[in-house]
Amino acid sequence: MPQSHRPRKRFGQNFLHDQNIIRAIVAAAKLEQGDKVVEIGPGRGALTHVIAPVVAEMHLMEIDRDLAARWESQQYPGVHVHTADALKLDWNTLLCAPPYKLVANLPYNISSQVLFKVIEHRHLFSTLVLMFQKEVAQRLRAQAGTKNYGILTVLCHLWFDVDPVIHVGPQAFTPQPKVDSEVVRFCRRAEPRARVAEPQFFIQVVKAAFAQRRKTLRNSLQSQGFTAADIDAAASHIGLDLQRRGETLSPMEFAALSNTLYEIVSQTVHSA
Repeated sequence: MPQSHRPRKRFGQNFLHDQNIIRAIVAAAKLEQGDKVVEIGPGRGALTHVIAPVVAEMHLMEIDRDLAARWESQQYPGVHVHTADALKLDWNTLLCAPPYKLVANLPYNISSQVLFKVIEHRHLFSTLVLMFQKEVAQRLRAQAGTKNYGILTVLCHLWFDVDPVIHVGPQAFTPQPKVDSEVVRFCRRAEPRARVAEPQFFIQVVKAAFAQRRKTLRNSLQSQGFTAADIDAAASHIGLDLQRRGETLSPMEFAALSNTLYEIVSQTVHSA
């Protein structure tokens, strides 16, 4: 891939060129000959040129039409180019033979949104090795009760084992970003850390609890549409103090709350 393509700010393009970082990312992915890999934003191909020759299949999601056209002209067997915004693609249709490994230097401006979409489509992936802005990476492995602990922390730790891979300085990219980065590996767990009766309802409860971080759990849930009666009944059943804030609950406590609340809400609907 020629290096003449000028980075486009609107696409959040910071092209990785540090060979040590590239090797660390590929090593963390533990690639095997039969693997199927997805890359979002391949750019000039720092990762793609290393990965494509050694795996069975590779899907490139590239929003930049100029770069996508160049990839379509490459002669790698098994490489499929999808010229579109990765967030708008139908992953279930495109990635129809899981499991896949997602390996990417994500544009900072969509990294959290990509992770939410990955969580929604977690059944498609066995492993993720992703580049994030350092502050985002810190949030992903934060402990309950700390300021960095949030929605993505809870969701990721329920369904994945999350480990840091390597710190990445600005000099590893062209152009250089104004922030440090970190590569993070996610390995999907065979079973979640806690049973979740209804995953979408669980996500709804977690988002509600963090919608207004300074509010108590009771007030946060009420402000997002849950009734006081249902909230009190669920908390009483599991012995949860509703004066706590959402940021103090572990993923397991969120699972217990959502499971009980889901059962109560379902009974209310059916008896109405």
